[in-house]
Amino acid sequence: MTATDPATALPFVDEHAVEVAAAPERVWDALVAWVGRPPRPRSERIAALLGCRERGMNGLAGEEGSTIVGFRVVRSEAPASLALAGRHRFSDYALTFQIDDLGEGRSRLSATTRAAFPGATGRAYRALVIGTRGHVWAVRSILAAVRRRAEGSAPGPLRFGA
Repeated sequence: MTATDPATALPFVDEHAVEVAAAPERVWDALVAWVGRPPRPRSERIAALLGCRERGMNGLAGEEGSTIVGFRVVRSEAPASLALAGRHRFSDYALTFQIDDLGEGRSRLSATTRAAFPGATGRAYRALVIGTRGHVWAVRSILAAVRRRAEGSAPGPLRFGA
């Protein structure tokens, strides 16, 4: 990775992780299913309001260069790492998922957030999203949804916050 890779170059915000009773390949498949889920109309409206660069799906889920609402896949290394990055009026940000093999059919799925919030509006946005713990709720919801899917207890399509 180069120094300009947003998945490593932006300031660290936080990291969250869950243990999953599934092998890394199964966790990877569940993560890619989350990335490839159909966007909700509300997500698209929020992305437009924020001025996100990426406002829709393009390409294959989990493939480098593909997009989802708010993000572009900047790194895809199956079954170990998936890095998403995005930009809007108030922030440049990256969300990197790492899958570690714990052995015996178990994995650790972590999500690391990095972001920059330039200017007064960026600081206000950070207070709104990070300061209220809304970001924590969102990331933990993603991890829980992927875990349920990987462990086979989440029938049907994955939904954000599921």
